[in-house]
Amino acid sequence: MAEGNQTVIFQFLLLGLPIPTEHQQLYYALFLLMYLTTVLGNLIIIILIRLDSHLHTPMYLFLSNLSFSDLCFSSVTMPKLLQNMQSQDSSITYAGCLTQMYFFLLFGDLESFLLVAMAYDRYVAICFPLHYMSIMSPSLCVSLVLLSWVLTTFHAMLHTLLMARLSFCEDNVIPHFFCDMSALLKLSCSDTHVNELVIFVTGGLILVIPFVLILVSYAQIVSSILKVPSARGIRKAFSTCGSHLSVVSLFYGTIIGLYLCPSADNSTVKETVMAMMYTVVTPMLNPFIYSLRNRDMKGALARVICKKKVFFCL
Repeated sequence: MAEGNQTVIFQFLLLGLPIPTEHQQLYYALFLLMYLTTVLGNLIIIILIRLDSHLHTPMYLFLSNLSFSDLCFSSVTMPKLLQNMQSQDSSITYAGCLTQMYFFLLFGDLESFLLVAMAYDRYVAICFPLHYMSIMSPSLCVSLVLLSWVLTTFHAMLHTLLMARLSFCEDNVIPHFFCDMSALLKLSCSDTHVNELVIFVTGGLILVIPFVLILVSYAQIVSSILKVPSARGIRKAFSTCGSHLSVVSLFYGTIIGLYLCPSADNSTVKETVMAMMYTVVTPMLNPFIYSLRNRDMKGALARVICKKKVFFCL
Protein backbone atom coordinates (compact mmCIF):
# COMPACT_ATOMS: atom_id res chain seq x y z
CA MET A 1 0.00 0.00 0.00
CA ALA A 2 1.59 3.27 -1.09
CA GLU A 3 1.14 6.60 0.57
CA GLY A 4 3.10 9.34 -1.19
CA ASN A 5 6.65 8.11 -1.56
CA GLN A 6 6.40 5.78 1.45
CA THR A 7 5.25 2.18 1.76
CA VAL A 8 3.19 1.32 4.82
CA ILE A 9 4.45 -1.82 6.57
CA PHE A 10 1.82 -4.37 7.57
CA GLN A 11 4.24 -7.12 8.61
CA PHE A 12 7.89 -7.70 9.52
CA LEU A 13 10.27 -10.53 8.72
CA LEU A 14 12.28 -12.00 11.60
CA LEU A 15 15.69 -13.19 10.40
CA GLY A 16 16.07 -15.36 13.50
CA LEU A 17 19.40 -16.75 14.63
CA PRO A 18 22.54 -16.89 12.45
CA ILE A 19 22.55 -20.71 12.35
CA PRO A 20 23.84 -22.71 9.34
CA THR A 21 21.13 -24.70 7.58
CA GLU A 22 22.79 -28.04 8.31
CA HIS A 23 22.68 -27.33 12.07
CA GLN A 24 19.10 -26.03 12.11
CA GLN A 25 17.48 -29.22 13.43
CA LEU A 26 20.12 -29.66 16.12
CA TYR A 27 19.58 -26.16 17.47
CA TYR A 28 15.83 -26.56 17.19
CA ALA A 29 15.97 -29.64 19.43
CA LEU A 30 18.28 -27.82 21.86
CA PHE A 31 16.06 -24.73 22.14
CA LEU A 32 12.92 -26.86 22.43
CA LEU A 33 14.51 -28.80 25.30
CA MET A 34 15.58 -25.57 27.02
CA TYR A 35 12.11 -24.09 26.66
CA LEU A 36 10.38 -27.21 28.00
CA THR A 37 12.83 -27.24 30.91
CA THR A 38 11.99 -23.61 31.64
CA VAL A 39 8.25 -24.25 31.56
CA LEU A 40 8.42 -27.44 33.63
CA GLY A 41 10.84 -26.05 36.23
CA ASN A 42 8.87 -22.87 36.83
CA LEU A 43 5.52 -24.69 36.86
CA ILE A 44 6.82 -27.08 39.53
CA ILE A 45 7.83 -24.14 41.71
CA ILE A 46 4.46 -22.40 41.31
CA ILE A 47 2.51 -25.60 42.05
CA LEU A 48 4.64 -26.52 45.07
CA ILE A 49 4.31 -23.08 46.63
CA ARG A 50 0.58 -23.17 45.98
CA LEU A 51 0.05 -26.65 47.49
CA ASP A 52 2.43 -26.61 50.47
CA SER A 53 1.38 -24.36 53.37
CA HIS A 54 4.95 -24.35 54.72
CA LEU A 55 5.92 -22.21 51.72
CA HIS A 56 3.28 -19.54 52.28
CA THR A 57 5.91 -17.02 53.37
CA PRO A 58 7.08 -13.68 51.90
CA MET A 59 10.15 -15.17 50.22
CA TYR A 60 8.14 -17.82 48.40
CA LEU A 61 5.45 -15.34 47.44
CA PHE A 62 8.14 -13.46 45.54
CA LEU A 63 9.55 -16.71 44.18
CA SER A 64 6.20 -17.83 42.80
CA ASN A 65 5.75 -14.50 41.03
CA LEU A 66 9.31 -14.67 39.73
CA SER A 67 8.67 -18.17 38.34
CA PHE A 68 5.48 -16.98 36.67
CA SER A 69 7.38 -14.03 35.22
CA ASP A 70 10.17 -16.30 33.93
CA LEU A 71 7.68 -18.69 32.37
CA CYS A 72 5.85 -15.89 30.57
CA PHE A 73 9.05 -14.03 29.66
CA SER A 74 10.43 -17.06 27.86
CA SER A 75 7.05 -17.84 26.27
CA VAL A 76 6.91 -14.39 24.66
CA THR A 77 9.80 -15.20 22.30
CA MET A 78 10.57 -18.94 22.27
CA PRO A 79 7.40 -20.38 20.65
CA LYS A 80 7.70 -17.90 17.76
CA LEU A 81 11.40 -18.69 17.39
CA LEU A 82 10.74 -22.45 17.33
CA GLN A 83 7.91 -21.97 14.83
CA ASN A 84 10.11 -19.92 12.51
CA MET A 85 12.91 -22.49 12.69
CA GLN A 86 10.51 -25.15 11.39
CA SER A 87 8.64 -22.95 8.92
CA GLN A 88 9.60 -21.17 5.74
CA ASP A 89 7.44 -18.22 6.80
CA SER A 90 9.20 -16.00 9.36
CA SER A 91 6.78 -13.12 9.10
CA ILE A 92 4.99 -11.44 12.00
CA THR A 93 2.21 -8.89 11.67
CA TYR A 94 2.69 -5.27 12.73
CA ALA A 95 0.16 -5.68 15.55
CA GLY A 96 1.73 -8.98 16.57
CA CYS A 97 5.15 -7.37 16.67
CA LEU A 98 4.00 -4.56 18.95
CA THR A 99 2.16 -7.08 21.15
CA GLN A 100 5.27 -9.20 21.48
CA MET A 101 7.34 -6.14 22.35
CA TYR A 102 4.79 -5.08 25.00
CA PHE A 103 4.76 -8.41 26.83
CA PHE A 104 8.53 -8.75 26.47
CA LEU A 105 8.99 -5.43 28.28
CA LEU A 106 6.28 -6.24 30.82
CA PHE A 107 7.71 -9.53 32.04
CA GLY A 108 11.33 -8.43 31.68
CA ASP A 109 10.67 -5.37 33.86
CA LEU A 110 8.62 -7.45 36.30
CA GLU A 111 11.57 -9.76 36.88
CA SER A 112 13.75 -6.75 37.60
CA PHE A 113 11.41 -5.50 40.33
CA LEU A 114 10.86 -8.95 41.82
CA LEU A 115 14.61 -9.48 42.13
CA VAL A 116 14.77 -6.27 44.17
CA ALA A 117 11.91 -7.43 46.42
CA MET A 118 13.66 -10.77 46.97
CA ALA A 119 16.94 -9.05 47.81
CA TYR A 120 15.14 -6.82 50.33
CA ASP A 121 13.42 -9.85 51.85
CA ARG A 122 16.77 -11.59 52.40
CA TYR A 123 18.31 -8.39 53.75
CA VAL A 124 15.58 -8.09 56.41
CA ALA A 125 15.74 -11.83 57.23
CA ILE A 126 19.50 -11.78 57.85
CA CYS A 127 20.08 -8.29 59.22
CA PHE A 128 16.86 -7.96 61.30
CA PRO A 129 15.78 -11.54 62.06
CA LEU A 130 13.87 -10.64 65.25
CA HIS A 131 11.75 -8.07 63.41
CA TYR A 132 11.35 -10.04 60.18
CA MET A 133 7.66 -10.92 60.59
CA SER A 134 6.68 -7.41 61.61
CA ILE A 135 8.61 -5.77 58.75
CA MET A 136 7.73 -8.27 56.01
CA SER A 137 4.02 -8.27 56.79
CA PRO A 138 1.57 -9.86 54.33
CA SER A 139 0.24 -6.42 53.39
CA LEU A 140 3.73 -5.14 52.56
CA CYS A 141 4.56 -8.22 50.47
CA VAL A 142 1.32 -8.01 48.49
CA SER A 143 1.85 -4.27 48.03
CA LEU A 144 5.37 -4.83 46.66
CA VAL A 145 4.07 -7.40 44.17
CA LEU A 146 1.15 -5.21 43.08
CA LEU A 147 3.40 -2.17 42.77
CA SER A 148 5.77 -4.18 40.57
CA TRP A 149 2.90 -5.18 38.27
CA VAL A 150 1.54 -1.62 38.05
CA LEU A 151 4.91 0.01 37.31
CA THR A 152 5.92 -2.57 34.72
CA THR A 153 2.54 -2.39 32.99
CA PHE A 154 2.84 1.40 32.73
CA HIS A 155 6.44 1.21 31.49
CA ALA A 156 5.67 -1.40 28.83
CA MET A 157 2.61 0.53 27.65
CA LEU A 158 4.62 3.77 27.44
CA HIS A 159 7.22 2.26 25.10
CA THR A 160 4.58 0.45 23.03
CA LEU A 161 2.57 3.62 22.47
CA LEU A 162 5.72 5.57 21.55
CA MET A 163 6.66 2.83 19.10
CA ALA A 164 3.15 2.78 17.60
CA ARG A 165 3.43 6.44 16.61
CA LEU A 166 6.49 5.78 14.42
CA SER A 167 6.37 5.12 10.68
CA PHE A 168 8.05 2.15 9.02
CA CYS A 169 8.87 2.42 5.35
CA GLU A 170 10.28 -0.08 2.86
CA ASP A 171 12.68 -2.04 5.08
CA ASN A 172 10.74 -4.59 7.14
CA VAL A 173 13.49 -7.12 7.92
CA ILE A 174 14.32 -7.42 11.63
CA PRO A 175 17.78 -8.96 12.15
CA HIS A 176 16.65 -10.65 15.37
CA PHE A 177 14.56 -13.60 16.56
CA PHE A 178 11.89 -11.38 18.14
CA CYS A 179 10.55 -7.84 17.87
CA ASP A 180 13.28 -6.13 19.84
CA MET A 181 12.74 -2.48 20.60
CA SER A 182 16.18 -1.32 19.46
CA ALA A 183 15.88 -3.30 16.21
CA LEU A 184 12.52 -1.69 15.45
CA LEU A 185 13.92 1.79 16.10
CA LYS A 186 16.64 1.17 13.52
CA LEU A 187 14.01 0.29 10.91
CA SER A 188 11.84 3.34 11.53
CA CYS A 189 11.91 6.19 9.04
CA SER A 190 10.55 8.62 11.68
CA ASP A 191 12.39 10.74 14.21
CA THR A 192 13.24 8.38 17.10
CA HIS A 193 14.92 10.86 19.44
CA VAL A 194 11.97 10.86 21.87
CA ASN A 195 11.96 7.06 21.99
CA GLU A 196 15.70 6.92 22.60
CA LEU A 197 15.48 9.55 25.34
CA VAL A 198 12.67 7.67 27.11
CA ILE A 199 14.63 4.41 26.84
CA PHE A 200 17.67 6.03 28.44
CA VAL A 201 15.71 7.72 31.25
CA THR A 202 13.39 4.83 32.12
CA GLY A 203 16.21 2.36 31.64
CA GLY A 204 17.97 3.98 34.56
CA LEU A 205 14.84 3.70 36.69
CA ILE A 206 13.87 0.16 35.67
CA LEU A 207 17.30 -1.45 35.38
CA VAL A 208 20.17 0.51 36.92
CA ILE A 209 18.51 1.59 40.18
CA PRO A 210 17.11 -1.90 40.96
CA PHE A 211 20.52 -3.40 40.18
CA VAL A 212 22.23 -0.96 42.55
CA LEU A 213 19.65 -1.67 45.27
CA ILE A 214 20.30 -5.41 44.95
CA LEU A 215 24.05 -4.89 45.25
CA VAL A 216 23.58 -2.67 48.31
CA SER A 217 21.28 -5.27 49.92
CA TYR A 218 23.78 -8.07 49.42
CA ALA A 219 26.63 -5.87 50.63
CA GLN A 220 24.69 -5.28 53.85
CA ILE A 221 24.02 -9.03 54.12
CA VAL A 222 27.69 -9.89 53.74
CA SER A 223 28.67 -7.19 56.23
CA SER A 224 26.16 -8.54 58.77
CA ILE A 225 27.26 -12.16 58.33
CA LEU A 226 30.93 -11.33 58.74
CA LYS A 227 30.16 -9.94 62.18
CA VAL A 228 28.88 -13.36 63.31
CA PRO A 229 31.74 -15.70 64.34
CA SER A 230 30.30 -18.78 62.60
CA ALA A 231 32.20 -20.41 59.75
CA ARG A 232 29.14 -22.43 58.74
CA GLY A 233 26.94 -19.31 58.67
CA ILE A 234 29.50 -17.44 56.60
CA ARG A 235 29.78 -20.28 54.06
CA LYS A 236 26.00 -20.56 53.80
CA ALA A 237 25.53 -16.81 53.32
CA PHE A 238 28.25 -16.54 50.69
CA SER A 239 26.86 -19.59 48.89
CA THR A 240 23.36 -18.08 48.82
CA CYS A 241 24.55 -14.64 47.76
CA GLY A 242 26.84 -16.12 45.12
CA SER A 243 24.02 -18.09 43.52
CA HIS A 244 21.66 -15.13 43.48
CA LEU A 245 24.24 -12.64 42.29
CA SER A 246 25.26 -14.95 39.43
CA VAL A 247 21.72 -14.85 38.00
CA VAL A 248 21.34 -11.15 38.81
CA SER A 249 24.59 -10.38 36.98
CA LEU A 250 23.57 -12.54 34.03
CA PHE A 251 20.15 -10.87 33.75
CA TYR A 252 21.12 -7.26 34.42
CA GLY A 253 24.55 -7.35 32.81
CA THR A 254 23.33 -8.39 29.37
CA ILE A 255 20.33 -6.05 29.39
CA ILE A 256 22.28 -3.02 30.60
CA GLY A 257 25.02 -3.68 28.06
CA LEU A 258 22.49 -4.13 25.28
CA TYR A 259 20.01 -1.30 25.90
CA LEU A 260 21.95 1.37 27.78
CA CYS A 261 25.12 1.29 25.66
CA PRO A 262 25.22 2.98 22.24
CA SER A 263 23.75 0.68 19.62
CA ALA A 264 26.71 1.27 17.31
CA ASP A 265 28.91 -0.69 19.72
CA ASN A 266 26.85 -3.87 19.34
CA SER A 267 26.93 -6.07 16.25
CA THR A 268 23.81 -7.96 15.22
CA VAL A 269 25.32 -11.30 16.26
CA LYS A 270 26.41 -9.91 19.62
CA GLU A 271 22.95 -8.47 20.27
CA THR A 272 21.32 -11.80 19.40
CA VAL A 273 23.62 -13.81 21.66
CA MET A 274 23.14 -11.41 24.57
CA ALA A 275 19.36 -11.53 24.07
CA MET A 276 19.44 -15.33 24.12
CA MET A 277 21.19 -15.20 27.48
CA TYR A 278 18.43 -13.31 29.30
CA THR A 279 15.41 -14.59 27.34
CA VAL A 280 16.30 -18.30 27.32
CA VAL A 281 19.19 -19.17 29.64
CA THR A 282 18.29 -17.07 32.68
CA PRO A 283 14.61 -18.17 32.93
CA MET A 284 15.79 -21.77 32.62
CA LEU A 285 18.44 -21.47 35.34
CA ASN A 286 16.34 -19.51 37.85
CA PRO A 287 14.29 -22.52 39.06
CA PHE A 288 17.46 -24.47 39.83
CA ILE A 289 19.44 -21.65 41.42
CA TYR A 290 16.64 -19.98 43.36
CA SER A 291 14.40 -22.84 44.37
CA LEU A 292 15.14 -26.42 43.39
CA ARG A 293 18.44 -26.33 45.31
CA ASN A 294 16.54 -24.97 48.30
CA ARG A 295 15.98 -27.35 51.22
CA ASP A 296 12.44 -26.04 51.82
CA MET A 297 11.51 -26.66 48.18
CA LYS A 298 12.88 -30.21 48.33
CA GLY A 299 10.90 -30.84 51.51
CA ALA A 300 7.75 -29.48 49.89
CA LEU A 301 8.26 -31.71 46.85
CA ALA A 302 8.69 -34.76 49.10
CA ARG A 303 5.54 -33.90 51.08
CA VAL A 304 3.45 -33.42 47.94
CA ILE A 305 4.68 -36.72 46.48
CA CYS A 306 3.93 -38.54 49.74
CA LYS A 307 0.40 -37.09 49.81
CA LYS A 308 -0.19 -38.26 46.26
CA LYS A 309 1.05 -41.77 47.11
CA VAL A 310 -1.27 -41.98 50.12
CA PHE A 311 -4.19 -40.74 47.99
CA PHE A 312 -3.60 -43.37 45.33
CA CYS A 313 -3.19 -46.12 47.94
CA LEU A 314 -6.54 -45.19 49.49
